[in-house]
Amino acid sequence: MDMKLELVMVPVTDVDRAKEFYERVGFVVDHDRTVSDEVRFVQLTPPGSACSIAIGRGLTRMEPGSLDNMQMVIADADATRAGLVARGIEVSEVDELEWGRFVFFADPDGNGWALQQLPDWSAAAPS
Repeated sequence: MDMKLELVMVPVTDVDRAKEFYERVGFVVDHDRTVSDEVRFVQLTPPGSACSIAIGRGLTRMEPGSLDNMQMVIADADATRAGLVARGIEVSEVDELEWGRFVFFADPDGNGWALQQLPDWSAAAPS
């Protein structure tokens, strides 16, 4: 039985500010719908990802900024970091660890993201 993660709610205080931030990071806006005065649904997808995030109003009971260490895999930590810096995103230096090279950033509410360049040995690891 397959199970595919397709959507993760990201709690934010200001939907428009968060939408603009994630667009600058490179996420594509798939939907932006105001359903009612209480509900607005914005879906954004990172480039190359099969999983999207949703921000909005009336979508989750999580506190804004409470997500930590959402992780995406990238091909090149140095190039990704440089691209984010060029777009005005505050991002960490590249962190070299045994299990990969990481770059970290947070959205305006403090939801934390980790970007991992997999180590060379992981390509040969059994799946």
